[in-house]
Order: sequence, then C-alpha cells, then structure tokens
Amino acid sequence: MSSGIGAPSVHHAMVVIFLEFFAWGLLTMPVISVLNQTFPEHTFLMNGLVMGIKGILSFLSAPLIGALSDIWGRKFFLLITVFFTCAPIPLMTINTWWFFAMISISGIFAVTFSVVFAYVADVTTVEERSRAYGLVSATFAASLVISPALGAVLMERYSDTLVVALATAIAVLDVFFILVAVPESLPDKVRPSSWGAPINWEQADPFAALRKVGTDHTVLMQCVTVLLSYLPEAGQYSCIFVYLKLKMGFNTMEVAIFIAVVGILSISVQVTLGCFMRKIGAKRTIILGLILEMTQLFWYGFGSKKWMMWAAGILAALGSITYPAISAFVSIHSTADSQGAVQGMVTGMRGLCNGLGPAMFGVVFYLFNVDLNNEQSVASSSEEITEDSWFTYPGPPFIFGGLMVILAILVAVFIPEVHGETTLHRTPSVKRRASVDLQYEVEGGHKPTTPLMRSDSLAQL
Repeated sequence: MSSGIGAPSVHHAMVVIFLEFFAWGLLTMPVISVLNQTFPEHTFLMNGLVMGIKGILSFLSAPLIGALSDIWGRKFFLLITVFFTCAPIPLMTINTWWFFAMISISGIFAVTFSVVFAYVADVTTVEERSRAYGLVSATFAASLVISPALGAVLMERYSDTLVVALATAIAVLDVFFILVAVPESLPDKVRPSSWGAPINWEQADPFAALRKVGTDHTVLMQCVTVLLSYLPEAGQYSCIFVYLKLKMGFNTMEVAIFIAVVGILSISVQVTLGCFMRKIGAKRTIILGLILEMTQLFWYGFGSKKWMMWAAGILAALGSITYPAISAFVSIHSTADSQGAVQGMVTGMRGLCNGLGPAMFGVVFYLFNVDLNNEQSVASSSEEITEDSWFTYPGPPFIFGGLMVILAILVAVFIPEVHGETTLHRTPSVKRRASVDLQYEVEGGHKPTTPLMRSDSLAQL
C-alpha cells in the first residue's frame, strides 16, 4: 500500500475528493427522481431519515477511522472510504430500495474528508495547512459546479442508466487512482511496527470531545453557536434541491444551474474569507454569516416565487463563511495547549448536527404534511407559483431553522473577544512539519471541513 506516483502532496488529496464528488454530482437529478418514485407519499421524510442515519453513522465512525489511520496509514483508509461511499451508485438501476439502504449504511465509511484532511496534515506545515484545507474544500465545491448539469443533460437526452454507468466509471477511476497513484503520507517512523498495535480508544470515542463542552464558558458558547446554526444548515443542505424540484416547480436544468451558481459563489467566498476576516475580525464575520443564514432560511421558508429561491441560494453561498470563521476564532482565542481539545469539541458538535439536521427537517416536513400526495400535487416545471400559493408550498423546517439561528446570533454576540493566550501574541514558530500525533490532535481527529456546501448530502441529493 506504500506505492504511488511522486511524493505525497495536497494534489493527490484534491484529485481523490474531486472524482468522488463529481461521480455523486452526476447523480443529483436522477437521485431526486428515484427518491420521489420510491417514496411518493413520504419523500421528504424518507430523504431526511436516509441522510440522517448516514450522518449519525459517519459521526460515530469518523474518530475510530481516524485513529485506525494513525496505525494502518492514510492510503488504506482512503481506499476503504471512497469504495464504500461510492458502492451504492450502481445499485440505483438495480434496486432502488437497496440503493437508499446502502446510502444509509455507507455512512459507517463515508468519512473521506476525515482521512483526506489527515493526509493533508501529514504533508503540510502548520502554517500551510489552512490554505491547503481551503484548496481541498474549494475542489469539492468545484466538482459540483458542472457535474449536476452534465448529469441532467445526459438523463434528459439519453437515460438514467447512462448517468449511473458514467458515475460508476468515475468512482472506479477514483479507486484505481488511489491504488496506483496515491503514495502513503504517514511516515513509517511514526507508525507502529505491526498492525496489531493498540488503538487510542479515547481518540476514537466520538463523544469524548463533547463531554468537555461545559468545562469552559467561552467554549460552551462557541459550541452552542455551532449547534444552533449548523443544525438547520445541515438539514437544509440535505433537502433543498429535492424541495426546489418537487415543491417549488424548478425543472431539472434549473436545479443544476442553481447548484453551479451556489458552488461558484462559495468558491469565491472561500478565496476571499481570509482578507475579509482581517478587515472586520473573526467575531463580526461570524455574526454577519449568521445574519445571512437566518435571512436565507426565512426566504426559503416563506418564498413563493422562483426568484426568491435564487436570492436565498445566493445568501446561502455568502453565509457559508460562518463555520470557517468560528474555526478561526477558536484557533486565535485558544491557548496553545488547548487547541486540539477545543477544535475537537466544535468539530464534534458539527458532526453531530450532520446526522440530526436532516432527520429533524424530514420529521418537520412530515408533521406539517409537506409531502407529495393527492392534496398537494407537484407544481408544473413550466409554470410559476402564484402569489397566494405560499401556504400550499410551505417550508416550515426552514422557518424553524431561522428561529434557531436567531438564538445563535444572540449567543454569538456575547462570546468574549479575548480568551486566554492568543496566538496573535505568541512568538512565531519556525516553519516546520509538526509530528503526526500533534497534527491529528490539533485537527480533532474528525472532519474540519468548511461548509462551502455540505459534503455528503449536497453531492447526493
């Protein structure tokens, strides 16, 4: 497993991420259609449950896979996570029930971002790491700029079978690339001598970091902010494209273009975030991001026309600055010896939201009877939703999420500006490769991804 092309680099990780999510991006439109056909009366509920189960399993398994990758190496787990994440793809044309069941179960291994960011940490210095993470996150967003539109065109002109075949081929290419081209990034000197080495079970415990949340008032406020803001964000990203197509009258190509526009804007936000934060500060950036998120959630919830959905989507892209700003705020205002613990708490809270958010949105849709049935037929893709039809096409989960974000804003306003020793006042260290143990501790052993667009749910549904 140690063979590969060239020295391990960030570019290897970028190719792995691009191919995996390009394959799923091709299936964005076909999956929405299959979801509606498989669960015609409870589409939104089943969407939420499928993505919720996957998110919960990912949250539980991510730390364990991270701990195992410290022992067995990154390449092996890149191969495992990509294979099992893409395993449901060919089932889409074979058996749709098994397809959605496999999506749920694949959450156990659908933690490619965890291993990818550990890989990046191995091959970069501490000073280079933020930029490298930004490149990987931007690559993810870029993979979704054209793939949904390409999949939609192929589906309309040919068939779903061709799209599934192409997505399967790209997934196989990704697995082959890992086998042949990706070198192992974990140095042999820091790896145990045998595969039977003991696992650090404290690191593998998904709830270990969360149990420490209440030990510090400032950290508690930061985690509460993440919970109140990212729970609706995760739920929104799991269902928004299903909602646009099945309830707001968007046709297939309009949804694909919507994804492309949001992706391009998200990349732009990612590139300019650092400069923006230097201008107004991390805390103000957090509050601004929360205000944008609140606005777009209410717009999704109360909007009755397509242009309102477009406006909300643009605000969603701009509001993606919130979580990266929180991560930066934590990094700046935490002491040197508490960086790993604090980042782990925040990341763990976000991972928990990845599972609970989709399930929450699905249940709320079901409780308010927002589903596809005889009383609420799908709007024709060629006709505009009338002004008095907002009640016919309600978005109660988005409204509920907007109220949660208001609470998040109130909490964020009272987060202290200074907490302990700041990294801004520490003497700059000599540029170096930190030990892998320290790197993995600093990154929390989870998924420190920036939410340009949510990795799993957006790519799939």
